[in-house]
Amino acid sequence: MSRSRTDEQALESSIEKTLTGTSKEELLSGAIVEESMPSYGNRILFYRGESSDFNKTYAIDEKRFWHFLETTQGDELEKLKRRDPQYKLKILQRFDRMIKKYGVIKLLRKGLGVEDAHFTLMYVAPLPSSSREVHRRFVSNEFSVTRQVAYSLDNPREEIDMVLFVNGIPIVTMELKNPWTGQTARFHGQKQYKEDRDPKQPLLNFARCLVHFAVDTDEVYMTTRLAGKRTHFLPFNKGHNHGKGNPPNPYGHKTAYLWEEVLQKRSLANLIQHFVRLDGKESDPLSKRTLYFPRYHQMDVVRRLIDDVSHQGVGKRYLIQHSAGSGKSNSITWLAYQLIEAYPTEEGVPGSRGMQAPLFDSVIVVTDRRLLDRQLRDNIREFSEVKNIIAPAHSSKELRESLESGKKIIITTIQKFPFIVEGIADMSDKRFGVIIDEAHSSQSGTAHDNMNRALGSDDAETEDPQEAIIKAMLSRKMKGNASYFAFTATPKPITLEKFGIRQADGSFRPFHLYSMKQAIEEGFILDVLANYTTYKSYYEIQKSIEENPLFETAKAQKKLKAFVERNPTTIATKSEIMLDHFITKVVNPKKLKGKAKGMVVTQSIESAIRYYQALQKRLEERGMPFNILIAFSGKKSIDGIEYTEESINGFASKDIAERFDTDAYRLLVVANKFTTGFDQPKLCAMYVDKKLQGVQAVQTLSRLNRAALALGKKSEDLFVLDFFNSVEDIKEAFDPFYTATTLSSATDVNVLHELKEHLDGVGVYEWYEVEAFNEKYFSGADASELSPLIDTAAERFNTGLELEESEKADFKIKAKQFVKVYGQMAAILPYEMIEWEKLFWFLKFLIPKLVVKDAQSDLLDELLESVDLSTYGLERTKIGASIGLDESETEIGPQNPNPRGVHESEKEKDPLDEIIRIFNERWFHEWNATPEEQRVRLVNIAQKIKEHPDYQTKYLDNPDKQNRELAYTKIFADVMNKQRKQELELYRIIAQDEAFKRAMQETVKQILERTEYEAF
Repeated sequence: MSRSRTDEQALESSIEKTLTGTSKEELLSGAIVEESMPSYGNRILFYRGESSDFNKTYAIDEKRFWHFLETTQGDELEKLKRRDPQYKLKILQRFDRMIKKYGVIKLLRKGLGVEDAHFTLMYVAPLPSSSREVHRRFVSNEFSVTRQVAYSLDNPREEIDMVLFVNGIPIVTMELKNPWTGQTARFHGQKQYKEDRDPKQPLLNFARCLVHFAVDTDEVYMTTRLAGKRTHFLPFNKGHNHGKGNPPNPYGHKTAYLWEEVLQKRSLANLIQHFVRLDGKESDPLSKRTLYFPRYHQMDVVRRLIDDVSHQGVGKRYLIQHSAGSGKSNSITWLAYQLIEAYPTEEGVPGSRGMQAPLFDSVIVVTDRRLLDRQLRDNIREFSEVKNIIAPAHSSKELRESLESGKKIIITTIQKFPFIVEGIADMSDKRFGVIIDEAHSSQSGTAHDNMNRALGSDDAETEDPQEAIIKAMLSRKMKGNASYFAFTATPKPITLEKFGIRQADGSFRPFHLYSMKQAIEEGFILDVLANYTTYKSYYEIQKSIEENPLFETAKAQKKLKAFVERNPTTIATKSEIMLDHFITKVVNPKKLKGKAKGMVVTQSIESAIRYYQALQKRLEERGMPFNILIAFSGKKSIDGIEYTEESINGFASKDIAERFDTDAYRLLVVANKFTTGFDQPKLCAMYVDKKLQGVQAVQTLSRLNRAALALGKKSEDLFVLDFFNSVEDIKEAFDPFYTATTLSSATDVNVLHELKEHLDGVGVYEWYEVEAFNEKYFSGADASELSPLIDTAAERFNTGLELEESEKADFKIKAKQFVKVYGQMAAILPYEMIEWEKLFWFLKFLIPKLVVKDAQSDLLDELLESVDLSTYGLERTKIGASIGLDESETEIGPQNPNPRGVHESEKEKDPLDEIIRIFNERWFHEWNATPEEQRVRLVNIAQKIKEHPDYQTKYLDNPDKQNRELAYTKIFADVMNKQRKQELELYRIIAQDEAFKRAMQETVKQILERTEYEAF
């Protein structure tokens, strides 16, 4: 009884049979006679090559190469043949020179010129609308596969398992392994390429082939550059359960997609024509350039989108949820180019103008990525025969001129797009593909309205204001003359609803997914949650006035916490911990070959500046050889001094990213800047003192996840010290985006009925005023004619109706909610509500003039004048925790369908003494002692330090800051060592928790400073 074969040869045989229709084993057994096989001119089958036909010197299958040229371009061959009997050698030598200079991809696309002859080396794949001649020529390409290719000039026994050729030119090599025999592609296949395959041999020279695959029955890995042990392989897998690997295949091996799909003739031609590219200039040495072959998900998403557009036409919306590390920049550039060459598959496809015309006139790329402009230009230069079809647009004039002059790809920024679209000519007769990078960043309502108006029609003639209003409303719909392709790693509910695919159950899903989990498991990004340390603050405050006034308890507690968090003492303590960690865990161990950097994320500009000052002071005291930078927007006055980025850093804001990349700067303190879209692979430490939640948490912490292969960066090199959020908070933020994100149902727009009914009933405006405002606004009336209508309503709200402050707050909250919900939903509502549209525009202008005062705000300011920070401490609550995320798909709900407003429950008030007691009880319970006992013990320790023999000479009178601090640390240790019997519990805590120890030292130091001016 024969048994199944499970070795590498069996896998080789299986691949060969799929590609050629038979295998060497079947032919040898007599099971199939080669003459009975279908014609090799068949549109599917490959030729079976022989290793003996392979010319090792020129790395070419001579049999297929010459047969292809003789049968397709005999006239061109004849030109050389007549003059030179050595014409074949002349062609091979010319081919060899050109491929060494430019790589195989240029020759396959552009052909080979030899004297007065020109040879096409591959005929392009046809479109559905292509002529019979184009179809015939493509079929004449000779794709072949050869097993066990002896490729080495130096070692005749060295063989590569499989090589794929097109017209005799090698394009793919494969080393095959089989896990059933204990050999895997991940280890043994890669090891074989790195250690046993000589990249100096012609076949394996850089850019001589498109890609090299290590393959087994479970996984595929690829590389485009063999460099011995420095060779870097990337996974070429489909992903399984939103992670790495491949799903089970009910019809064969898990990796069968490689030879059944990717390596088929049309697929290979598509990769050659539209995907594979060399970056850099042709004048650059080939060895200095990079050859790009798409990862599986990049190839898959572009192909799926182009296929769907070709079948479904113009006007659809697509959401692509691709994690950081997915290579979105390359995916977008490949998609942009292929969209301008997308044709309908048949007549009558929506938006098409016949099968001979491309579906889109222009593709607009909306992005903040500076590299995309250059990448797109490089791509177009590689792929397109026509040059100068791409243009940036930084103003409405540039955008209009680019569109009207027929530029095919137009790049604009997320910030500038809402402004530059004003005044664009009517282009409703044109078709657009709009690619939006990080969709939720720019598509938040009104900005997107402007985008749609730009792509719709605006008649130049004067028209009835009523019609203008309807047109404005309709323009906010996603126009039928544009398809939208939204890329994001972290889709919000409105993004899913606006761009996702609606399912039969009413939920919304992305069109394509490459998850954070897969990116981490495949090694394209690092796990920022693998080493997470959290700190909890403990404070004690004391009353500094005799009176005992009443304050609103909840607001007072919040105000007190904010007061403590921005207190210089608090920031000084945290800064000490941050810098100590950064120096001991990052700088001294020379993480990332001594180039590792850190970021301090703060909650406000004031906090950022105070952190910068505290860190800079301690950095100078320690004499460290690096500097700190700060990033924030605008100006900020603190203690009577005005600060800007430029005044602190000493150079322009635009240079911060570039300067931070140098070795001179290792820490960057930020306030709402550089926390999204900032790629700095050298970042490996983050110090968080800010509330992070949802998308913001993911985007901020993901600044650390960029891989840096050259620096040996690993997940274990990443550190997060979080002084504000708990591990549970961060897990909750990351879970929705770890695998797949779906929206459970559409937003209930009926909330707009309820909101409008409430707003109408208050009496702030009369409906005729809303009508009049819209009529004037949409007829282009002077702004001075609009002001009386808005000011009248605002006056009623502010004084005329004598509304309570809570009633005012309720109205304003509901008005804002109406504008937000309608502004987002109008783009996707399948119907028009003219009254909603009118109220939307009226409220947009009214809301800024509605004044709501908080009666407690002045009192709460008085509160801060009534208290002092007495004690501050920190306790680590999690040390180096690895936060595990939920691997199941996450379903998120739509926007809250209920109207928002002010809660009218009776606000609790407490005397100041009680507020302080509650505050201390909540934030300061570090050791088991009453607040008074804690104070007495701290004062006692301070007294002992003051009595230390070295206190006066080595600390108090020491002019050297660094030595002074060292002396204080030693004196503190001496005192605590002597006091350990009396303060055993405190001594134990200090010995076990470095963070608490530093906080204690800082607190005692404050007491000492006070005692220089007053008695104990």
